[in-house]
Amino acid sequence: MQRGGMNLQMMAPMTPMVKKLLIANLFIWFVVQVIIEGQFFSGQPFTLFFSFSPARLIESFNIWTPFTYMFLHATSPMHILMNMLVLWWFGGELEQKWGTRFFTLYYFVCGVGAALLYSIIVVIAMLAKASQPVLWTAPVIGASGAIFGLLLAFGIIFGERVIYLFMTIPIKAKYFVMIIGMIEIVSSLNTGVSGASSTANLAHLGGLVTGFLFLIFWTRYKGQKKTKKPKRGGRKLKLVVNNDNKVRVEDEDDGGDGPRYWN
Repeated sequence: MQRGGMNLQMMAPMTPMVKKLLIANLFIWFVVQVIIEGQFFSGQPFTLFFSFSPARLIESFNIWTPFTYMFLHATSPMHILMNMLVLWWFGGELEQKWGTRFFTLYYFVCGVGAALLYSIIVVIAMLAKASQPVLWTAPVIGASGAIFGLLLAFGIIFGERVIYLFMTIPIKAKYFVMIIGMIEIVSSLNTGVSGASSTANLAHLGGLVTGFLFLIFWTRYKGQKKTKKPKRGGRKLKLVVNNDNKVRVEDEDDGGDGPRYWN
């Protein structure tokens, strides 16, 4: 929707899964972390138990943490505000195009994959003695890994869409995602993996890489599945009458593989 030549990102659709994710994240942040933990507990026991770190995953085998860390955020409102706005603005259109099932799968694959890639990078860096142990034990929280996966998908599928930074600067979505990716790469190179300051950059890059690899894998998987589909008795055709009472012939084997994942 446009008004005065400005594309209003805040008019993005509120789709079913995006709505559920927004409610879950906001409820956990405000009720559990801000009110319950902030007022009745010290040391944030809930946040620490469900946060992610390579040490907790590999040493303590807390296998739930690559999933649960996505629903936790810093008590500062800015962290969750930015993540939830991007989830709404970009995730809504992706869910509309893909459907709820694939969107949900993609979202959680990016979030979990970001945590796993983060762990791999930290382990390699420690073996190479390029990282301090702080990254091994530092708790990681936030939906940013999954959110950056959504940004990547939006830039690929809606690459020509013009979005407005700060509601004023027009830029195509594909270039916006490229800029975001380059900022994360440069930031990671500048900070390296030498301390806690690089945690966010590594998690963000993990979400971008996971999203890209998953889209490649899924597209090839669906393509192979379609080519291997048995065609007994030849192609099945059906007659379809549209709203103009015009008859056309469609192949029942077409269009059954779900949404288009790439442009």
